[in-house]
Order: sequence, then structure tokens, then C-alpha cells
Amino acid sequence: MKKKIPINKVGHVRIHSVLYGNELDRILTTIRHLNRAADLAIGAGAVASVTLVYGDSSPTPTFSKDDIESIRAQSPALACVDYLFFDSNLGSAKGHNALLAYADEMTEAGTVTDHVLIMNPDVMLAPDALIELVRPFQDPLTGIVEARQLPIEHPKDYDKSTGETGWATTACALIRMDVLHKLSGFDSESFFLYCDDVDFSWRARLNGYKVIYQPSAAVFHDKRLGPQGQWAPTSSERYYSAEAALLMAYKYSRLDIVERLLKTFATSTESHLNKAAESYIQRKKDGRLPEAIDAAGKVAHFEGDFYTKHRFGL
Repeated sequence: MKKKIPINKVGHVRIHSVLYGNELDRILTTIRHLNRAADLAIGAGAVASVTLVYGDSSPTPTFSKDDIESIRAQSPALACVDYLFFDSNLGSAKGHNALLAYADEMTEAGTVTDHVLIMNPDVMLAPDALIELVRPFQDPLTGIVEARQLPIEHPKDYDKSTGETGWATTACALIRMDVLHKLSGFDSESFFLYCDDVDFSWRARLNGYKVIYQPSAAVFHDKRLGPQGQWAPTSSERYYSAEAALLMAYKYSRLDIVERLLKTFATSTESHLNKAAESYIQRKKDGRLPEAIDAAGKVAHFEGDFYTKHRFGL
């Protein structure tokens, strides 16, 4: 059994979440869980303070000024609750980069952030989730710590003794701010919705940081499931996943995978795959493909359609 690491205080934690058409009532439920987790983490000495910032890519604002004031009044454990309306659909990577830029503005104003918890707006933290996410940062080489999602646990493999894993999903992951700065945030030029977290994790590992999966940090991820109890992706999610697969293979120097995927996508009867192939070809013509890295395959691990070995199927 993995030995429990002592609690380690990490200073100020900012929670970043990007919205797009999310239901207000479900967001408010998430905030209540955040407030409870922050209260316990501060009381346990795991963190000094916690703030929450939403970036909204929705067509119209999700929150009014009165909504934000009400949330602040009902969330005493959160030092501040901020809301930025982007007035544009920035996607995941660009949305989080915008929130990181805002965090830098706050640093200039005197609020220094040590860690950022990036999470989906439909994730609800267990009461001790923040405490558990902080523990692995006792090791100065730890760069990212990922929470355990329930009821559908991500099947990525990980080392049962150290917690090390190939990459961390930013559905809920705590990241050192200096690592985010060193890597210049997420690659928003390449990834709109998917694989920005895989790419960030791989670049962190290339720079000597550990990516840790922390099973004791439980969160409930309120995914909408299909009739068979499985996640049912939307058409846009299927498209961006296919587009990201091509760009990941190119960026991590696997032209053999690019060629195989292009052939499969171009001859498919699925329109989203055809579109992904066309988008990649156009990017290549325009000179907009990412710089190819990790030619030696030091961190990149393509396992069929996945980016690491899986423990079980979904």
C-alpha cells in the first residue's frame, strides 16, 4: 500500500474553470463543494488561501454581477471569486491561458499564486480533495497532481507506489505556477478542446517534472452518460479529438501515425474524421503545424488510440 505523504502547505491556490453553456444550478453546486474543500484545506494547514476564477466562453454571460456577489457572500472560505466574460469561444487551452494571464495581473497587484487548480465546471470536490492533491508536492520535482474522477475513473495506468503517470487530465489537476510559466501555458495554437493537457504533461516531463495521479483525491465528474452507462461525446467533441490526434502525432515526431490517421480519416464515412483530415492538410499548407519535438520518444507514448497504457477499458 502506498505510504501516505504528510500534508504540505503550498501557499495560495487559484482555481481556474472555463465555462461554455453550463447550467447555473450545477455550477453553484460545484462552488459549494469547492468552498467546503477550501475550508478544510485551510484549516488543515494544506493551503494558505484559495480563490476561484471563472472564464466564460459562452455566447452570453452565465453570471450577472448580482450572481457573483451572491456567490462571494455564500463562499466564506474563498478569499475571492472572480468572473471574466470572454465574449468569444476560446476553447480549453486558450481559455486557460487567458485565466493565467489574469493571474499574472493579480501577481503584479500583490496576490502571488503558488499553484493553480484547473478543473471542469462540472467537477465536485470531495471535502478532503484539496488536502490530498497537495501532498505529492513535498517532492520538489512534482509538477502536476491529478485527482481521481468518479464515477467513471480515467483508465490511465500509473505507478502504484509513486503515483507517476504518463499524463494528467485537466478535468481536475493541481499545477505549480512556476511550471505553467516555464512551459508558457498551454499550446493554444495547436489544441482547441482536446489533448492540450496531454501535450502540457509531456512537455512538463521533458523538462524534468513528475506527473502524479493521486487516487486519494476524489472528485465527482458529472458527465452525461449514454444508455449503456458510457460517456457519449458530442459531434464537436469527436471532431476536436480527431484533429488533436493528428496534431499530437505530428508534434511528437510520429509521422508514421500521422500518415496512418490521414489515410483512415480521409476514407472514412464519418464526416468529422474527413473534416479533421482536411483541417490538418490545410494547416500544413499554411505552415501552421507545431514544431516537432521529442524525436527520441522520451515521453511520448502512443498506445493505439490512447496516449499511455490503460489499466482497463471504458
